Amino acid sequence: MPRNLVVMILDSCRYDSFIRAKAKNFRRLGEVEQRWSYASWTAPSHYSYLMGLVPHRSPQHVYASEVYKKDFSSWVDRLDIPDLGFNKFIPQLSLAKVLSDHGYICRAKVSMPVLNGFTLLNKFFADYKLMSNHNDFAGMVKEIEFTGDKPYFYFLNLGETHYPYMLDGSKMPHISGVHGAVKQLAASGDGGGRIAKEDEFFDSDALRELHEQQIRCVDYVDEVFGTLIDKAPPDTYFVVMADHGEAFGEGGYFGHGPVMHEKVFEVPFVEGLRPS
Repeated sequence: MPRNLVVMILDSCRYDSFIRAKAKNFRRLGEVEQRWSYASWTAPSHYSYLMGLVPHRSPQHVYASEVYKKDFSSWVDRLDIPDLGFNKFIPQLSLAKVLSDHGYICRAKVSMPVLNGFTLLNKFFADYKLMSNHNDFAGMVKEIEFTGDKPYFYFLNLGETHYPYMLDGSKMPHISGVHGAVKQLAASGDGGGRIAKEDEFFDSDALRELHEQQIRCVDYVDEVFGTLIDKAPPDTYFVVMADHGEAFGEGGYFGHGPVMHEKVFEVPFVEGLRPS
């Protein structure tokens, strides 16, 4: 039987946040790499990953088409399916479609509303669920099962590492530009009024604390990942990555999306068979 597959996307997780976290269970899979996302926000990045791509290494002196082909052919080794080459992805360009054709039960559990089941991301999945709680990786793990004689493909989008990086007991740092804009909208209805200056918006201490909270969130999901490792059969292959990074004041930016900064494209990547 082909290997089970679990693809996990830590939403908005910066590469350096992942590296600074202990993440002892994630590191059991293999060497953590710095890679680059195809997009700077959630939806297009997840579309890329569900095509069968993973974050790229930004290689030099190669044709881009060769990078794509290598990405698609890498599934042969990951899942030990000899005929899972690039030609199998044509024309749908869907990892879920390819795996369902190989007998996989394909299930997705997502945290971000922009990935909800009414989008095209839902196509070719036997089950696709938007979790009711933004921070419920633990709930996902409870629902995951590996039963019967068919392999499983689980596609998981984790919200814990996404802004505002709030776990139980976390305190939200005050960022004057963000909080001020909200107050202005409430008061005037149109967001009118004085726009906060850059030095008012980017309180370095507050942004540093937000970054630290994201690191703590990585360690939290790593603990939950340990439970998933114990639950998964030995022949389960894990691919763990982020959809994009996050700016914490670098270059005058905060967040992700319409942001062209390297910190928004730097992502962690680690993969491997279930560690014993």
